[in-house]
Amino acid sequence: METKILNANNLKHIELCAQTIREGGLVAIPTETVYGLAANALNEMAVANIFSIKGRQSDNPLIVHISSTSNVPELVDSIPTIFEPLAKKFWPGPLTMVMRKSNKIPDNVSAGLDTVALRIPNHPAALKLIHTSGCPIAAPSANLSGSPSPTKAIHVKNDIDGKIPYILDGGNCSVGLESTVLDISCDIPTILRPGGITFDEIKSVIGNVIVAFDTDNDKPRSPGMKYRHYAPKAPLTAISGPAELTAQYIKNNLDNDMAALMFDDYGLDHPNIITFGDSHDFTAQAANLFDALRRADKIGVVKILAQLPSEKDLGLAVANRIRKASGNNIIYLIDSDIFTKKRKEGNNGL
Repeated sequence: METKILNANNLKHIELCAQTIREGGLVAIPTETVYGLAANALNEMAVANIFSIKGRQSDNPLIVHISSTSNVPELVDSIPTIFEPLAKKFWPGPLTMVMRKSNKIPDNVSAGLDTVALRIPNHPAALKLIHTSGCPIAAPSANLSGSPSPTKAIHVKNDIDGKIPYILDGGNCSVGLESTVLDISCDIPTILRPGGITFDEIKSVIGNVIVAFDTDNDKPRSPGMKYRHYAPKAPLTAISGPAELTAQYIKNNLDNDMAALMFDDYGLDHPNIITFGDSHDFTAQAANLFDALRRADKIGVVKILAQLPSEKDLGLAVANRIRKASGNNIIYLIDSDIFTKKRKEGNNGL
């Protein structure tokens, strides 16, 4: 199969992709977060092909994308009272809400759970495609499972070329990280994955909210919880601590067969240094992170070091992705002392 890159600004190209989805096929689509591997969420066979193409574990649930809040009632069993203020504030946008599912949702979409994850993407081509397709769209990131998520059409091409007929090219993803996943089916709303909408933003709308980013449960309640994700081919070590200390550590330990992801304001004069945003600019870090991880792979190094940002606001989501990419292989720097340890991401004081 030849994978063709189409123009997301061309209505005929959108219709072609929509037709493919209606016929049970898969295409890659742009969203504001990352590119998604899209299929009819109500077509069990099409959904199964998502898992097959990505090499995705069957117990890892998918997010269902819709184009209007009017689509919600048929997909869920009940709508919590906090849904409306959250949807009014954050949809379209990078917030996914988990609710009890209706019997219309195939079991493989929800990985056997009794819940479904829904969101309305904030991208004109994605919205047009969903509306034109006439069905809800299951769309995890359009990459091979475990690798850095795609934020450009060429990233999708590099990962799954020949496995799908079309990639709808809508340019670079503006957010660059996957959506925040918020479970509102439980007694206390719980953030299962940090993303483009922050803890404080959610708290300002609904008040009480907690976080649970990792799981020891056999059945993760959200994408991004159970498995190693976002990882480049070379092993990655995350360096945590004040930016000046982490930059100095990298300077002291970087060899020619290694690469490093560093903040713009601490970047070193070295051919294997890739910068991904100012240390205080979490928006830039989010938009550039996955591309930076892919660029590091292209260098062909045996190891990658990465500065961790401060875990506040959107920085929490950026740090989460780097931690996942490292498999929690983290070096912590406190003042001048260096030590390594494992840490649960949920223990972040929120």
